[in-house]
Amino acid sequence: MLSPINTNVFSPKSGDQHMPSHLLLQASFGLPSLGRMSPQSVEAHSPMSSRLAALAQQQEKQQQQLRSLSSLDLGSCASAAGARGLLSAITGEESPPKIKEKATNVASSTVVASSTIEEGLKHLRSSERFVIKVGYKGSTCSSGFRNPMAMVDEPLYPIAILIDELKNEDIHLRLNSIRRLSTIARALGEERTRKELIPFLSENNDDDDEVLLAMAEELGVFIPYVGGVEYAHVLLPPLETLCTVEETCVRDKAVESLCRIGAQMKESDLVDWFIPLVKRLAAGEWFTARVSSCGLFHIAYPSASELLKAELRSIYGQLCQDDMPMVRRSAASNLGKFAATVEPSHLKTDIMSIFEDLTQDDQDSVRLLAVEGCAALGKLLEPQDCVAHILPVIVSFSQDKSWRVRYMVANQLYELCEAVGPEPTRADLVPAYVRLLRDNEAEVRIAAAGKVTKFCRILNAQLAIQHILPCVKELSSDSSQHVRSALASVIMGMAPVLGKVIGIDLLSQSLLPAIVELAEDRHWRVRLAIIEYIPLLASQLGVRFFDDKLGALCMQWLEDKVYSIRDAAANNLKRLAEEFGPEWAMQHIIPQVLNMINNPHYLYRMTILHAISLLAPVMGSDITCQKLLPVVINASKDRVPNIKFNVAKVLQSLIPIVEHSVVEQTIRPTLVELSEDPDVDVRFFAGLALQVFTCRCFILYPANDSAGTVNR
Repeated sequence: MLSPINTNVFSPKSGDQHMPSHLLLQASFGLPSLGRMSPQSVEAHSPMSSRLAALAQQQEKQQQQLRSLSSLDLGSCASAAGARGLLSAITGEESPPKIKEKATNVASSTVVASSTIEEGLKHLRSSERFVIKVGYKGSTCSSGFRNPMAMVDEPLYPIAILIDELKNEDIHLRLNSIRRLSTIARALGEERTRKELIPFLSENNDDDDEVLLAMAEELGVFIPYVGGVEYAHVLLPPLETLCTVEETCVRDKAVESLCRIGAQMKESDLVDWFIPLVKRLAAGEWFTARVSSCGLFHIAYPSASELLKAELRSIYGQLCQDDMPMVRRSAASNLGKFAATVEPSHLKTDIMSIFEDLTQDDQDSVRLLAVEGCAALGKLLEPQDCVAHILPVIVSFSQDKSWRVRYMVANQLYELCEAVGPEPTRADLVPAYVRLLRDNEAEVRIAAAGKVTKFCRILNAQLAIQHILPCVKELSSDSSQHVRSALASVIMGMAPVLGKVIGIDLLSQSLLPAIVELAEDRHWRVRLAIIEYIPLLASQLGVRFFDDKLGALCMQWLEDKVYSIRDAAANNLKRLAEEFGPEWAMQHIIPQVLNMINNPHYLYRMTILHAISLLAPVMGSDITCQKLLPVVINASKDRVPNIKFNVAKVLQSLIPIVEHSVVEQTIRPTLVELSEDPDVDVRFFAGLALQVFTCRCFILYPANDSAGTVNR
């Protein structure tokens, strides 16, 4: 008979507790339990105690059992369990002296069994499963017996500690142990994991939410540790319990793990184990169980018989009419996934009836989730059924009394349009979309403005110009900066869509005023959104449109009051030069940029230096030497130190671009002069640039005397 080993006896809180009803570990040696193995439990007055006598009587039986174990027969972790009792007794959280004292007493009282444990541990040494080596090191105890930690080669100590920490008072230790359940399961083996570890977890689910969340996540990938898909059903009870806890994130993770396990289970096991679980949760007295059940129907339904399928559809309909709004919200949120598994004949009857009930719910939190169901169901229904059942609901939701429902419609509008098709969209959804663009709530207008380009792609150009562009012009001067920012981030996409149809001239009359107004918006984030899309717009509409309409704006941004705008404007010029080429940039960008170097404000002069450093690699060596470098050299005479050390940084960036002779004759003397400037920052950056120049000379011209001259 296998005797139990209490894995909790070594935790600080277990000293005055009784043995738990379920014992995690049982020794497979046939070795009786060593009990708590504390010095107090070993009778000091008699070396041959009654416990020792019992051990002696069973020695022969132990040896026979151990001989029958092969080196690979570790599934039940026989030797591990026997040795763990000894290890746990002497490797608690005490200091090494106390451990040594305990080890002496334990070794003295178990001298008869020591050879048996040694023999059993030979099997563990031959296994590759136990590779972690942790613990106190030592060879002998004070009594002369071999130290048990050295005797077992310390492979099982971490496993014993992990098991003990499952019920530790410290949440961090419990959390660490839960996150390493796979390690414990590998040590126990598949059978003992099914029979002992999983029931232990099922009974000990009253813990902190963080621990329960980790447990729910670990159990979702636990099928290989319980023996494969054939035994996957043993993982359902602990997850079913976690589906009923109050914390939402724990329930969601438990449902996710159940779905992952259910997707791998055999159909017969789904019918025997998974579907009853779903029905129990759906009938749960506490609302948390019913909430969790809604996310499991799409896993259970395909494998059910016709009778069970009808029952599941009926149960789901009841959940959609539950008294608790939380349950109805969960049912509305999962309706699309469940509907995807239902047969088309029942989809038009049962599911659509459920859907209509949700769309008329008195709670706006339920109705807004039903909006997502519109898009999901629209993809499952035939086009004519979609127009008959889904389109009226969308139009009704666009006028809902709750702004949150209208916001959800605006946010899901493109998906809803895809569900009903282009023709119904043009006929029925354009007026609904216009209402959303002009909604009283800024949040609704933000969501609608963000979909304006996608919506225009569905419409023809005439409808867009007639109905959408007037709203765009209004939104460009909206009272909310967030609305204008949302519009600015997508308005550039309208130009290619409409420009190819109505032409550049008409586009400039209809759309450009809104773009210009946003480009000059008083809030810098709106202006920034426009700047980032200027190169894309220029590439799609061509050089002529840019020169006529947007060129002045790009130069204007270089003198903006906000640094982020000036920086984005400089990068914008670089991207435009890359798009249209150096010749175009030389004609339209370089002259205007260089004229700004004389701006009376030093911050704007710094922006021009930054723009020059970005444009130089695109323009090439010749233009850089002829046009850009002289401006930078003249700026080194500026009276503001900030300008001078930025000159040093720009000159450093130009060294790889221009020829070596130009560097030697023009750049190096300027840097040498700056390195003697009274300002410490100017000297620092000039010295840094000289170091870069010196290193480059040594690399490119190792025999050149000029390198040595610079170095000296």
